[in-house]
Amino acid sequence: MRVTVFASGSTGNCALAEAGRARILVDDGISLRRLKGFLTPMGLAPDMLDAVFITHEHSDHISGLRMLLKYHGVRVCAERGVAVRLAGILPEAEEYIIPIRAGESAEIAGVSLRPFETLHDTPRSAGLRIDSAEGALGFCTDLGSVTDEVKSALAGVRAALIETNHDVQMLRDGPYPAALKRRILSERGHLSNEEGAALAVFLAQNGAETLILGHISRENNTPGRALNVVSDALSRAGLEVSLFCAPVLGPLSAEALERCPA
Repeated sequence: MRVTVFASGSTGNCALAEAGRARILVDDGISLRRLKGFLTPMGLAPDMLDAVFITHEHSDHISGLRMLLKYHGVRVCAERGVAVRLAGILPEAEEYIIPIRAGESAEIAGVSLRPFETLHDTPRSAGLRIDSAEGALGFCTDLGSVTDEVKSALAGVRAALIETNHDVQMLRDGPYPAALKRRILSERGHLSNEEGAALAVFLAQNGAETLILGHISRENNTPGRALNVVSDALSRAGLEVSLFCAPVLGPLSAEALERCPA
């Protein structure tokens, strides 16, 4: 079981989950050329993907999808509300889309995909839990608050990609317009380092062994700040996990890299 992050941030998001014999791409916010460039050294190709799961329709999560479908026709899974919006934006994708109701599961290549609703600045967005015989993986970025639904969906995962988007003081003191700052800080914006750390503690308490911190803002955060806040929270709780920071552009494999330095 392995998670490889190809991109994580406002310029593009894309990760690969490998569990059992399944290869599930989570979001496709990078070009087809770049995706192939990441897959080739892994001995993979787009035609070997079993599905793409789209969390929501923002361009940094779907910008590569049109070309992927044009040349490779991969199945697209999405929470039902996201699927409707996606078909409206990319009509050519409709024949490939498999809608899944939030809280329910669909089996793809021997693994179970279960989306769950998240709060973000779009009418519909979702995180993803993947269950296999090897254990469970979680993907949860682009959300402004951690709801009970999020916790319930992610409890028991062995590994997860979670959000630590911003340092609150850096954001408040930074150059963003006031309206954008309010949006990011809202319950439908993005998670701060402290909010991501609280989620990390919850996941570690419920069995997570590996956590990847993602969607780290280049303007309002640093990987070091995010890592220190999460590491300190885990240490205070007496918990230890393998902790990684996803770069804006990867790849980063949770299996292959050493722990990020504190």
